[in-house]
Amino acid sequence: MTRHARNCTAGAVYTYHEKQKDASQSGYGTQNERVGKDSIKNFDCCSMTLQPCRTPIVSPEGHLFDKEALLQYMITKKNEYCRKLKEYEKQKHKQEEELAELGRAEQQSKVNDFLKRESMVKRQNDIYKMKSQKRSEKNVSSISNMVNGLDKHLPSFWVPSETPDAKKAPMQKPDKTIYCPMSGKPLKLKNFVDVKWTLVNDPSDKKSLAVRENRYMCAVTHDILSNAVPAAVIRTTGHVITMECFEKLIKKDWLHPLNGEKLTEKDIIPLQRGGTGYATTNVNLEGKNARPVLQA
Repeated sequence: MTRHARNCTAGAVYTYHEKQKDASQSGYGTQNERVGKDSIKNFDCCSMTLQPCRTPIVSPEGHLFDKEALLQYMITKKNEYCRKLKEYEKQKHKQEEELAELGRAEQQSKVNDFLKRESMVKRQNDIYKMKSQKRSEKNVSSISNMVNGLDKHLPSFWVPSETPDAKKAPMQKPDKTIYCPMSGKPLKLKNFVDVKWTLVNDPSDKKSLAVRENRYMCAVTHDILSNAVPAAVIRTTGHVITMECFEKLIKKDWLHPLNGEKLTEKDIIPLQRGGTGYATTNVNLEGKNARPVLQA
């Protein structure tokens, strides 16, 4: 078969291969790309700073945090709550003052109306009515909202937020609860567990701990820990073990393999492994770039 036959463009059918090729060259179609190793958080890194933890603690859901970073996060959220609470109280106090002012104005208008009815004679009352009728007819005759002094109250009549009927959205009372940035559940420091890593004792490896490829191992089986190895934390002592160790050793008699303490299923916290900043952890490690689809 000749080369001309392989590159024949005289076909009446627009094949799927040709469509995909034209879409990639023209910039159409959604691009999918699996996230590389450099974009995935290591299992021993903080879920907020994405750096190795100096004082690691783990949440009941298995998310690893640096204690210093978590405390700073909680302090920031508390300061934000205090600021919002002050704004809410200021707005509430302002609304109470406005209601009190309206009450006083209504009471004063009632007093003025009473005095006016008692002091004015019928003739003056008739003249006042005639003037008010003329004024109302003059106002009705114009449909502009910039006459009769309205321009002072409505400087930007084309902006919807500046209209007289526009009202600012009332501020809701802020929530005092601090939520976990990973799980979204209420954050309580007393529920966190201190993590105890078991270092890999390799005399031949002279590198620092931060640049080592194999840093930690299982406290029982001494298997190397990594993102590819599911691990868990024992709540009572904070030791990190592999899930394989849990399934084969601990789950049989529910005893701590290091000190012999009695364990329950709640004492085992599965450790969440690395994920990306824009994909759900360990669920979807694929990045998507949505673009218009090429129509045939």
